[in-house]
Formats: sequence, structure tokens, C-alpha cells
Amino acid sequence: MKNSSLIDFLDAKPLYYKEIDHTRVHTAYGILKPHIKHPKTVHIVGTNAKGSTGRMVAHLAAKSGLSVGHYSSPHIVKFNERIWLDGSDASDEVLEVAHQRLFALLGKKMSDTLSYFEYTTLLAFVVFETCDLMVLEAGLGGEFDATNVCDKELSIITPIGIDHQAFLGESIEEIATTKIRSIQKQFLLAPQPYEEVVEVARAIAKEKNATLIELGRLGSSYPDALHTLAKTKGWADYLLENATVAMKALEILDVNYVLNDLESVVLFGRFYPLASNIRIDVGHNPLAARAIERALEKEVVLIYNSLDDKDYEEVLRILKPKLKRVEIIEIDSQRATTLSAIECALEAVELDYTPFVNHIDKKENYLVFGSFYVVEAFLNVYDV
Repeated sequence: MKNSSLIDFLDAKPLYYKEIDHTRVHTAYGILKPHIKHPKTVHIVGTNAKGSTGRMVAHLAAKSGLSVGHYSSPHIVKFNERIWLDGSDASDEVLEVAHQRLFALLGKKMSDTLSYFEYTTLLAFVVFETCDLMVLEAGLGGEFDATNVCDKELSIITPIGIDHQAFLGESIEEIATTKIRSIQKQFLLAPQPYEEVVEVARAIAKEKNATLIELGRLGSSYPDALHTLAKTKGWADYLLENATVAMKALEILDVNYVLNDLESVVLFGRFYPLASNIRIDVGHNPLAARAIERALEKEVVLIYNSLDDKDYEEVLRILKPKLKRVEIIEIDSQRATTLSAIECALEAVELDYTPFVNHIDKKENYLVFGSFYVVEAFLNVYDV
């Protein structure tokens, strides 16, 4: 008898846990591992830029002729976004076949025990087993993340900042340590906003006898072709940096790529021009806010909300120089902060605000920002 469908099975799982048993996904992977092939793997860990960096690595590698899988999270509109295979989101049919196989291999008890993220990580392994390259984006962690169960050829450490303190630690050193300890034999360190991260990376590389490749500050030292491409696509500077990191990773992996193939990459939700006067971005922390504030060339109306564990007052303070006003959009998440808390933060930062009433003024420029939930809520009511 077939198990329930993938979406029904996942919908029955809680998305969040106060405490997580980090050993169970290793036990489950131990059951699965003998039954699947394992492609060469790139593991992407950090606070920001994981999604766009990973997609550029996957896209360029796929364009070079390799079969490539890219696992990322969370999704914005549909679950399939998390499992990208050879240029497009995996189909419902591919995911369903992989789910039935994975459930049969693990058994009902283990499948039910795994968290939503743990199960979907192993699901991606099944979907990607015949690929030449698998790009895995860590969730909120690193060392104890479900994506860290398998061996990897290369780790990419994207910019690390303060976020998810309840799980990762209060200081930048603690957060960097738990993320970077996920590395194995070699890792690429993207330009970092905190020097402490670089120091932690060097110490862990020495401790693990691993090869560390540092990119350091890039400034404006990008190839002319990349500058031209970024201008055509309307990219913010941080996306040029992410592209440079992705290209360096492919060089380390000896994958021949063509820079101009980035013309066709789609970075949905990453400072993405949804319309001529609307940008959407799934960023949610101060590090992301700084990148977006630098990228905005004119004042915008911010459509915003936040999860409760984010420093939303600091986010608003950073964005304030580029904001005309804020429109608060309702989001569907048990982790959403309260309306009164958002209002208190807006008043503390001295920003005018109103509720979002599902109306876009064609004479205004908008930024939709604050979390995946904010972008999802906006897309649900936006009339293209």
C-alpha cells in the first residue's frame, strides 16, 4: 500500500521544534546511503547570500553540460522550488516517486520521526543521485545542519552575521564557529563583513588541516563583462560579489563555465524586479538590510513584516534613509511578530506607516522585504 502523497506527508509535520535531536538525520542517512549514489557535492553555509550563490553555481555548471541538482530552502510559493534539477524545479511526479522510494527505504517510524527539513534534505539526495554535481544549501546552521550529513568536495562560506541567536549563539564568533565547523577538506570563504569570521575560519582550517581559499574584499574589482551583465539585469552590487564567489567555486572544482551564461539565471526573490516599480527580496536581517539599502537608488515604499526572532527595529533603522513610508502586510506564520511590536519599532525609528491594502500606486516605487513569508503574502495578492 502506498504511503500518503509527499505534500500531505510533509504538511503533517511541524515546521519548528524547540529542541532538535541532531543524531536522527545521521541515523536516517546511514540507512539511505547504501541504496543511492552520491554526486560530487558543494555545501553552502552562511547567514546571507546562500540562495543566490548556490543558484549561480548550479546554473553555470548545468550550462557547462553537467547534470546538476540544487537544494535550497525555504520555498516562496511552491515546495518544488526547493529541489531544482538541471535548470528547473523538480516536477510533482519526480518528487512523488522519490518520496515513495525514500519512505520505503527508511520505513514509517524513521520517516515520521524526521523533521520537515531533515526529510526533504534526504528527499533531495534521492532526486539528485544520478547528477554529476549536487549543490546543498544549509538551513539555519552548519555543523549540526541536516545538509551536513554527507561528504562534500567543497564548502562555500557566504557572509556570516547575527541571526538565529537562539540556535547558533549570541556572538559573531559563536555563530561563525558552528557554521564553519561543517567544513571538511577545502572551503571557499566569501568576503565577510566581520573580521572575526575570518579569524574563526583560519583557526578551524588549521585545526582540521583543511585548505582555506579566501576571496577577501572585492571592492569594485569585477570583470568588465560581469559589470555589463549586472547592469543589464539590474543587479545590486552584492549579487556581483555572489557571482564572483560562484565562479571561484567552479574554478576550484575544475568546472569550465561561460560567464555570459549568467544572463539566463533567474534569482527570484533576490532584489528581483517583479515590475518596473517593484523589487522583491526575501532578506530578513540587518546584514541583508545593509546590502539592500546600498542597492536602492531612490526612495521606496517598503511593504514589510517580520518574524518574531528578527531584529526588525534595526532592519528598519538601516533602511530608513531610502524609505518614504512603510506599509505593513499580514503574513501567515506562527513565528510572525505582533502588529503592535512592528508598530512600536516603526515609531521608535520615526517612520510613517499604514496597513498594506493590496494596492500598488504606479507612480511609486516599492520594495517588498522582510522574509520569505512577506514575499509569499505579497505574491498571493499582487495582480501581475
